[in-house]
Amino acid sequence: MARRRTELPVLPAAPPAERADAARNRRRVLDAAAALFAERGVEAVSMDDIVAAAGVGKGTLYRRFGDKSGLATALLDDRERALQAAILSGPPPLGPNAEPAERLAAFVAAYLTYVGANVDVVAASQQARPGARFDTGAHRFWRAHLVHLFESAGAPDPLTRADVLLAALTAEQVRWWSRERRVSLRTLTRELQSVADRLITG
Repeated sequence: MARRRTELPVLPAAPPAERADAARNRRRVLDAAAALFAERGVEAVSMDDIVAAAGVGKGTLYRRFGDKSGLATALLDDRERALQAAILSGPPPLGPNAEPAERLAAFVAAYLTYVGANVDVVAASQQARPGARFDTGAHRFWRAHLVHLFESAGAPDPLTRADVLLAALTAEQVRWWSRERRVSLRTLTRELQSVADRLITG
């Protein structure tokens, strides 16, 4: 019997064109948020702080981004798109034309590099409200990619295996390992690649 294959979704559409004033306000908010997050840390910055630094109305901020999770997600958009593009059409093993287990190991390394470089902002995008990380297009993309790899390798329960691995890769978990246990990103990558290999071959 032929195995069912999950097709990886295309990249989410780019944001629609905006009026010039709306685009300026969006850029001012994102620049202000990025600067404040870098200076104080994400948790120490309030939405009111961002409103004051950006010089926009509070309604503008909340209508456009909703909450800190939405703002953090917007800040991460370009970086996530670059990783998604590499998965869809970049060179192997992260991109196509490599064995599923090789692609999975490459994904773990690339995703941990992305999270490690943006850990507090990624955490804000994932934790602002219950279930926030499940609501993003990026999470759905990562999950679909992992399900595709597990299915391609013939691993049982691909949905569960994808969710288990993504739970280990959350920013909260990565931050705890790196800051509380003081595990280096290199060591963490090697250990989680070993876990991923057991998930796809076991």
